[in-house]
Amino acid sequence: MSISFHDPRGETRVAPEPYTRKVEKAGEATIGLLANGFPDSIEFLDAVERALKDALPDAQFKRYEKNNASIPATDEVIDTIAQECDALLTAYGH
Repeated sequence: MSISFHDPRGETRVAPEPYTRKVEKAGEATIGLLANGFPDSIEFLDAVERALKDALPDAQFKRYEKNNASIPATDEVIDTIAQECDALLTAYGH
């Protein structure tokens, strides 16, 4: 009997772009946390936020959710994050 594994990740439709913006006062930054809708992505970002608060106690955090892991974030969500945040972390669960 042979067991094979299928990697369900597809090719991305959006080319990755390096993040080049530098936050001058990282401790005072507004950091966005985007959960993508997979199970436990919110809980994972809860832990990330707690860890970052220890390292950056003056930082502010804003939470966002895609609610559907199978589609990209909408332009509206992306625009809101870009206007409100200095940096963004995204996460998926499982």
